[in-house]
Amino acid sequence: MTVTSRRRSPRAALAGAACVLAVGTALTGCGGEDPDAGTNGVGKLSAAQIQTRTRTAAESARTVRLHGTVVTSGSTYALDMRLKPDGGTGSVTAKGATFGLLRIGEELFLKADAAFWSHDTGEADAAAAEKLAGKYVKVPQGDPSYQKFSGFTDKDVLLDGLLSLHGTVEADGRHERNGVRTVRISGDGGSGGSLDVSLEGTPYPLRLVRAGSAGTLTFSDWNKDFALEQPAKDDTLDYGKQLPAT
Repeated sequence: MTVTSRRRSPRAALAGAACVLAVGTALTGCGGEDPDAGTNGVGKLSAAQIQTRTRTAAESARTVRLHGTVVTSGSTYALDMRLKPDGGTGSVTAKGATFGLLRIGEELFLKADAAFWSHDTGEADAAAAEKLAGKYVKVPQGDPSYQKFSGFTDKDVLLDGLLSLHGTVEADGRHERNGVRTVRISGDGGSGGSLDVSLEGTPYPLRLVRAGSAGTLTFSDWNKDFALEQPAKDDTLDYGKQLPAT
């Protein structure tokens, strides 16, 4: 009876050892799963290419919901906005006060309670605040508030300013956001901000940590349409050329 040798060649032994050492990294060809199997493939790209792809995807999307905080000019704003090319709607919280924003085309409306509009204890101010409370107050385009708040309703302007990482951008591993696999890219090891990009379907940005502790934002409802409707006339108030100080 002939005995067949079961000795492995040195090359086969080295390959097997490499697979053992690669446990957890799922290298293709070692019997493990390809980490990019079933994904959109952006995980294979360089960090710069991933950043370009996600920017293009965000700019091409019809709608998005943006939720989180933004720190700018020393002020912190908590945002919950739904945006599309011709306007947006949602709420903003700043300095303990919450107000609603609605923009349709060039028309911007602000809706808040009496406490938001009150800026003094005088009877005249209190009466004015009560008049404005709960109304969609049209913000004049010449008022400083128009430029300040309309940016929160402008999809292109907001995303262009937010989806930027500072310093050298590098890949920062695979992660998960609400059950969705992501690849993360970071600027300067994270100090320049980080961005989680979906590995499933279109490579939309899902979470942004801004550089310099300037806020954290999540992005969702990409391309889920929503209505932008003019408020009822009875609920609308045109205050004039300039809003009262708040």
